[in-house]
Amino acid sequence: MQGSANLNLMIKAARKAGRSLVKDFREVENLQVSAKGPGDFVTRADREAERIIKEELRGARPSYGWLGEETGEEAGEDPTRRWIVDPLDGTTNYARGLPGFSVSIAAARDGIVQCGVVYDPLLDLVFGAQRGQGAYCNGERLHVSQTADVGSSLVLLDWPRDPAPREAMADLLSRVVPVVDAVRSRGSAAFGMCAVAAGWADAYFQLTLQPWDVAAGWLIVEEAGGRVTDLAGASSALSCGDWLVTNGLVHTAFLPYTQAARAAGVAEPMRP
Repeated sequence: MQGSANLNLMIKAARKAGRSLVKDFREVENLQVSAKGPGDFVTRADREAERIIKEELRGARPSYGWLGEETGEEAGEDPTRRWIVDPLDGTTNYARGLPGFSVSIAAARDGIVQCGVVYDPLLDLVFGAQRGQGAYCNGERLHVSQTADVGSSLVLLDWPRDPAPREAMADLLSRVVPVVDAVRSRGSAAFGMCAVAAGWADAYFQLTLQPWDVAAGWLIVEEAGGRVTDLAGASSALSCGDWLVTNGLVHTAFLPYTQAARAAGVAEPMRP
């Protein structure tokens, strides 16, 4: 993949942050047996990863704005451009010493993502996309699956924390499980979306996601030929909290299941 300057910069930043996360991750298992637990340690690791990314990205593009999970929103001299960053997507996994976390970085212009990178540092998988130029993983072109029926679908989902969305997701799961081939939960929305882009899964849904969770994955899925909407089937936006991500072929078939979940469990709109 011939990456733009921004995409190459994002990959470099994601790899550098990933190395820091992996180094600290090796200590988490030992912290599980301490009285204090790993919470403070993980928070520091998360913030350090975001610091590394910000240093790399804003050092090269100081005029861009910023939206990060840890440091929030910062205006830039150029109001049309912004970095959107989740330095550690899969914090619960990380805190428990469970492999399954990723770094997510997107570059947006006028609110539309132009480049996206998701990096799994334990598997050393770099997912990347530029608008209009396809999606890739470690240099290999990505294509969504050709699964055309719900019954053969492998579905990924993650769990909301708040009670109402969690109950809605549990109800959705109870109706989906009998009609699909398999259901899995990875604990990282960014990785889940990339799994659809790679054709490893056929659908992914969640009820309560933030822009930094989905900005990069959204572009990667669409550039791999997939479809992304809210759970009602409407065109999505970064401020939308609920997401249905599929290979496109099974999208309409999942809507009767996801529309009911959206009506029951969607929280307030997410931060833009």
